[in-house]
Amino acid sequence: MFDFRQLRYFVAVAEELSFTRASQRLHISQPPLSQQIQALEADLGVRLLDRDKRNVALTEPGRVFLEQARQILAKADEARSQVSQAAAGFSGQLRLAYTVSVTFHPSLPQTLLRYGRHAPHVRVILSEMYTEPQFAALLAGELDVGFVRDLPRHEADTHTLRIDEIDREPLLLALPSEHPLAARRKIWLREVADAPFVVQPRELAATLYDRLTLIAAKADFHPLIRQHAQQINGLLMLVAAGMGLALIPASMCSVALAGVSYVQLEDPDAYMLLAVASRRDDASPVLAQFLSLVAEARSVPNLL
Repeated sequence: MFDFRQLRYFVAVAEELSFTRASQRLHISQPPLSQQIQALEADLGVRLLDRDKRNVALTEPGRVFLEQARQILAKADEARSQVSQAAAGFSGQLRLAYTVSVTFHPSLPQTLLRYGRHAPHVRVILSEMYTEPQFAALLAGELDVGFVRDLPRHEADTHTLRIDEIDREPLLLALPSEHPLAARRKIWLREVADAPFVVQPRELAATLYDRLTLIAAKADFHPLIRQHAQQINGLLMLVAAGMGLALIPASMCSVALAGVSYVQLEDPDAYMLLAVASRRDDASPVLAQFLSLVAEARSVPNLL
């Protein structure tokens, strides 16, 4: 069966219509070139070239085979290029998840934009998912990387998962604009200890719920939960309706909802983690390329 070398040799001779010029183009001597063309013709059982001491011409089968040879070599070059890109992490797919609150943080759209420019041939499959389900999907091999809001709760998972911290985003207090404290620039959470709060159900979003109870516990009170909202942006509607106050990530203040004001908290634990999670043993070049972009923008070291 003929090989790629014989195809390249034949294409060179067919295009140059000269063994001398083809041998110069291929940087080989003329005798082995002639031998390979003869071997190719013997393998195919047809004469591809008519030649004498002065002239070389393509036969009709030679013209047909020239087109096929060019296509085969082009496909081989394309395959080689695609394999090289895949090995370098510039093609393939990346399954990426994020929590709802991360959509308001600039890190997600900016990272996706930079990655799209850096590796345009990688198909990014996006999923909206809470943090705990993200950890479960990563451990099950159903997800490649996720933007998460907390650390794994099980110690065994901390050895399996890699967590790259992006930000410790400040938490703000969202309160009705007519609230007496709405004009303040900063307050302590204990100053609203008697006020009702609106939260997401803990079974859906434990991170923010637990952060509220932690800050409140350190301020010696237990928050009064008056109402729940399934999505974090739904909390703001409840605040605007006067149903209670809400703890939200600072990036959500970009949501300019009428009747809602945002105040910074003095409490030292008033922050929310933002990190990228992946499996430590995932050797995917695509993932490595993505994490390298995240690392370039990250100003803090790994948590784990």
